[in-house]
Amino acid sequence: MSALLELRGVGISFGGMQAVDNLSLAIEDGHIAALIGPNGAGKTTVFNMITGVCRPNDGQILWQGRDITGLAPHRIAALGIRRTFQTIRLFADMSVFDNVRAGCHLRARQRWWQGLLGLPAQRREDAALRERTHDVLRRLDLDGVADEPAVSLPYGLQRRVEMARALVAQPKLVILDEPAAGLNDAESAELSQTIFAIRDSGVTVLLVEHDMNVVMNVTDHIVVINFGRKIAEGDATTVRDDPAVIEAYLGSDDEGEPAA
Repeated sequence: MSALLELRGVGISFGGMQAVDNLSLAIEDGHIAALIGPNGAGKTTVFNMITGVCRPNDGQILWQGRDITGLAPHRIAALGIRRTFQTIRLFADMSVFDNVRAGCHLRARQRWWQGLLGLPAQRREDAALRERTHDVLRRLDLDGVADEPAVSLPYGLQRRVEMARALVAQPKLVILDEPAAGLNDAESAELSQTIFAIRDSGVTVLLVEHDMNVVMNVTDHIVVINFGRKIAEGDATTVRDDPAVIEAYLGSDDEGEPAA
């Protein structure tokens, strides 16, 4: 295994407050990794730096060994990194199929005027993108609702549509920002299976998640941060039993021992 994504001493501050401080981590190709921590720990800020929304003040972000620190979001997406968001962002007036197909835009090679002219190359590409969309819908068990308005679906299915839209561009890494937020127990169990399906299709997964059942059940490697600094990392068992992690989530009692 080789590191697909690597952060080396990354830091960023906002208005004098250090949001992320000297963070280093590596995401291995083919793994499911998680970045966890209490509310306000800096997890979404880390995602925003990886995807180019924020530029780090310190350190480097490497993608397959290439320094991508500070690249624009569309350039990072074109390299094979896609993400979802905490808040669902579907196109309200479009079907499930069209929402997912919209994720193909960076992979399209034909110009807009070629579409107007209906040239053979444009028709071939359009057919290929439609087939790719249908394939992703089938893999995520959404083909039965492809023609439904996306916003009419149950919340859990809308989350899955967002993931399908990220996958249709054939990324190497997909970043999931709290995909279990708002899901019930049954939907969370289905989400775990969806994450496994994404990994099995050859896509590496990095997720931020507060649902510890999902995190512990699906991940190969977990990084824990608190107040922007890494406090632990390892597999689920190692992280679950780490005293620093227990204290970060539960606090300490009056004797200075980790809380039960």
